[in-house]
Amino acid sequence: MFSKYKKDAPAKAAAPAPKVEEVPKADTSSKIARKANASVAAVVPMDKERKKKERMGEIKLELHRVLLDNLNLSALESATENDLRQEIQAISSEFLQEKNIILNREDRQVLNQELFDEVMGLGPLETLLKDETVNDILVNGPQQIFVERAGKLELTDITFKDERHLLRIIDKIVSAVGRRVDESNPYVDARLQDGSRFNAMVPPIAVDGSLVSIRKFKKDKLGIDDLVNFGAFTEEMAAYLQAAVATRLNVIVSGGTGSGKTTTLNALSSFIDNNERILTIEDTAELQLQQTHVGRMESRPPNVEGKGEVSPRDCLKNALRMRPDRIIVGETRGEEVIDMLQAMNTGHDGSMTTIHANSARDGVSRLENMIAMAGIEMPLKAVRSQISSAVNLIVQASRLQDGSRRMTSITEITGMEGDVISMQEVFRFQRVGLTPDNKIIGHFTATGVRSHYSERFRMWGYDLPASIYEPIAAE
Repeated sequence: MFSKYKKDAPAKAAAPAPKVEEVPKADTSSKIARKANASVAAVVPMDKERKKKERMGEIKLELHRVLLDNLNLSALESATENDLRQEIQAISSEFLQEKNIILNREDRQVLNQELFDEVMGLGPLETLLKDETVNDILVNGPQQIFVERAGKLELTDITFKDERHLLRIIDKIVSAVGRRVDESNPYVDARLQDGSRFNAMVPPIAVDGSLVSIRKFKKDKLGIDDLVNFGAFTEEMAAYLQAAVATRLNVIVSGGTGSGKTTTLNALSSFIDNNERILTIEDTAELQLQQTHVGRMESRPPNVEGKGEVSPRDCLKNALRMRPDRIIVGETRGEEVIDMLQAMNTGHDGSMTTIHANSARDGVSRLENMIAMAGIEMPLKAVRSQISSAVNLIVQASRLQDGSRRMTSITEITGMEGDVISMQEVFRFQRVGLTPDNKIIGHFTATGVRSHYSERFRMWGYDLPASIYEPIAAE
């Protein structure tokens, strides 16, 4: 035993060893017995598996209590992972021996790993967090955990013991970032240690058990080349976007939930010159900018007394006093839209943000609605004039019905025509049909409209060939 990690406990009187209960082995000495055993196994394999899973859950729950009673958690903070694993294995072996519980080697390894995840990780969620193929983890109560892989949702066989087990993991996450969640404060946003976005809602607001969603933080940032290789857009579109970002056009990335807005924003930021000062403002820090001169800010919700809130608008106002060359707002969804548009209009060219909308035209309407909800009383024409002079480009990201993510439209805002904001689409994704396995058939094409900013591109040294604006005929 690793005594430096174990709590001091009073000596126990030796107790007589309980009688070992051995499962009688089946008689396999004859063909009849083997056939009978095979028939029974075929009838009730699921029942045996369920009982085994329940029994392992009971053992793990009891062992977890033993670990919490015996481990010196303060000493474990400085322990290596290997030392902790050996300590858990030693306590586990001692417990199983005392209880005369016989497990095979594979079951012991699984049990010890799950115990390690319970003590130092996030319990059943730890396996999913380590799975690189999982993008989102969605928990609907203790017995139902979904994941998203390649844009498709699927139900896992991972569960929590009960609602108390799930609540304990939620509390472990939120307490690590100084938040709390309970009946008086039944929902919370937080960020995991690896940067993943975490949201939870607990009873009584969540009727059938606590609801948890985790948007996983990718360690390896996807660049423009990666997205081109994945088929998110074409090399011609990438060349156009490079010119747009490098020549400091103001860009809005529009799209629905899970459409890849943040990934697209990350990729576009790679075209920013390394000598520029960039300030980022987010609710949950997700952007992974590679430039040297980056200042990151994260808003903060109010505490349980309703005090201490730092809103995105507060961050944006302060950012304007910090001599930024560009401001990047992770997502604009409220009254900060006013300050964002003013920043774009007053010398902070090349700023970028994301919004929730289904098309470029819907994105403009969304900006108008956010200004109205902010309580700013302005004539509609003045609002539209502000938007048309501030925003140059709207990039539409979409998650299609087969789970694939595409840049379905690149639209320029060219000014005002009367009371209407004039727009022109430069590139689009043209859908053609579906394959038998429901994969979308389509291709990217230019619309034939030359960019409104072609002269600006040329003046900055990006003389794009006219051929990139030529439509591509469907094959």
